[in-house]
Amino acid sequence: MEKVVDFFREAKVELDKVIFPTKVQVRQAFVAVVLVVTVISIFLALVDMLMSAIVSSTF
Repeated sequence: MEKVVDFFREAKVELDKVIFPTKVQVRQAFVAVVLVVTVISIFLALVDMLMSAIVSSTF
């Protein structure tokens, strides 16, 4: 039983060391991820359309 108590005590100590992001940081990261995913998706769609046009025109 003592090991379980020690585990939770040490877990609390470690969680006190964690620096959680602020709302502004989370919002900025979210916007950055959405923008990067959107740009990469558009790029891949254009490459796919180009490759599809090349393949369909040669056959």
